[in-house]
Amino acid sequence: MQLGLDFSLVEELVAGVDEVGRGPLCGPVVTAAVILDPLRPIEGLNDSKKLSEARREALFDEICEKSVAWCIARAEVDEIDSLNILHATMLAMKRAVEGLSVMPRLALIDGNRCPQLSVPSAPVIQGDASVPAIAAASILAKVSRDREMHVLDLSYPGYGLASHKGYATAVHLDALQRLGPTPIHRRSFAPVRNLLEAVAVVEASVPVDVLIV
Repeated sequence: MQLGLDFSLVEELVAGVDEVGRGPLCGPVVTAAVILDPLRPIEGLNDSKKLSEARREALFDEICEKSVAWCIARAEVDEIDSLNILHATMLAMKRAVEGLSVMPRLALIDGNRCPQLSVPSAPVIQGDASVPAIAAASILAKVSRDREMHVLDLSYPGYGLASHKGYATAVHLDALQRLGPTPIHRRSFAPVRNLLEAVAVVEASVPVDVLIV
């Protein structure tokens, strides 16, 4: 049974920041910033990937209730395509920290680099598996994005978004070939870009009068 991270590691006014959705072919990248309350323990905090969906959902509500402050932010598909996924992720992290109702004295960022913030920050590699505040942020970000993909699955049926959450699974790639990209697909990502380029080549080779008919 997963017991979770040691809550005694929680420091006052230290925000944990994490992201979900850098790899998928569609949808936003979602980030969260969380300032935990050292006096209000939350049992079972851990990297969201190590928890069941039901456990993440339960912890989502508890984190929102017990935290000093929390904020969920995002970068949209058009921002990902124009900035690239790294810079879009940094922008979304910045939005999450700046959206906190309480100013942290330090922001701990999951990964090996930090966005430009107005508060001191430090990167923590695999922080979601070692820092409770980052783990909490990973849970808020993942649950929020997963919920959104379930909604988008209703708007764009046939792609399996609710199951694979937009990642490049065989099912998703097959749907892309059959149905083509949707408005929520990231045009800058290779599988989508290559498909669009192939379609453009085919259309360019068809006589104009045939296209009109």
